[in-house]
Amino acid sequence: MLRANKHSTGLLKSLKRYRQSYDFNLVSYVYKDFLCGRKTTIQSMQDLKITLIQSDIYWEEVEANLSAFEEKIWQIGQDTDVIVLPEMFTTGFTMNAPKLAEHMNMRTFKWMRQMADQTGALILGSFIANVHERYFNRLLWMEPGGNYKTYDKRHLFRMAGEHKTFSSGESPLIATWKGWRICPLICYDLRFPVWSRNKYDATSKRLNYDLLIYIASWPTARIEAWSALLKARAIENLSYVVGVNRVGIDGNAVEYNGNSSIIGPKGETIFTSEGVEAIKSLQLNANSLQAFRDKFPAFFDADDFSIENEEFEEGYLTGLS
Repeated sequence: MLRANKHSTGLLKSLKRYRQSYDFNLVSYVYKDFLCGRKTTIQSMQDLKITLIQSDIYWEEVEANLSAFEEKIWQIGQDTDVIVLPEMFTTGFTMNAPKLAEHMNMRTFKWMRQMADQTGALILGSFIANVHERYFNRLLWMEPGGNYKTYDKRHLFRMAGEHKTFSSGESPLIATWKGWRICPLICYDLRFPVWSRNKYDATSKRLNYDLLIYIASWPTARIEAWSALLKARAIENLSYVVGVNRVGIDGNAVEYNGNSSIIGPKGETIFTSEGVEAIKSLQLNANSLQAFRDKFPAFFDADDFSIENEEFEEGYLTGLS
């Protein structure tokens, strides 16, 4: 049985005083160390370097895209913590799932693991996944060493028939990397703020996440909505928001002009790139995020809600273009 000695008792009192004056959203410590009487260090969450890769995508050519993105990853030329690729980066936003879908642990999965191992970074991107003959627009969260998680796109873009080809995801993903709580979502999810709402947990005394990421194939025709909604999600969730979009023209003659962006928790644009391929690495500041949350804790006044699945009639879209 572990017992606290006089040194750990004093530390416990110090931790209690510390907790009263500081939100533990940015602090971690190891219980077993002070319970065993060993020296315990309190370490703040460090800044996070994130790299955005905004690129054209070869239409329905998996191998060509894997080769192209591997080359772009090596062009980063510096250490980074997170590398973010666009939605369906191996194929483009296609509904040709029966031909292009992959099972887990196949080409794209193995490639992302290799890239994560070689760069030491978390890699995020989505591909067409086949799960028991059901297709998902699946985001893969791949860490160095092979630990991975998945998120299946919740909101399927019915104006392109995505809901007829793909199955909808059932739950969001919030995971921790380098001390940051990160929530990655996909494209059309951006239009639905309830799905990304950053709730305050009174037990842990922290918000659910610190960084919200959207990977996308968002057309030029609606790019104003993309830019406005990225800012809105940052403001309402008191979080950094990163959006990574593609450029170029796809096999359906849809044009994309990027506008990949990093937005600060006040809604300020930290970085954006329009119209060209781009590779950009930037540091997200942990202290400024927490300082703003301490000064402006709007989450204490947020409304409670629950999410239920709803079915819509197909006829609702008749005549829309």
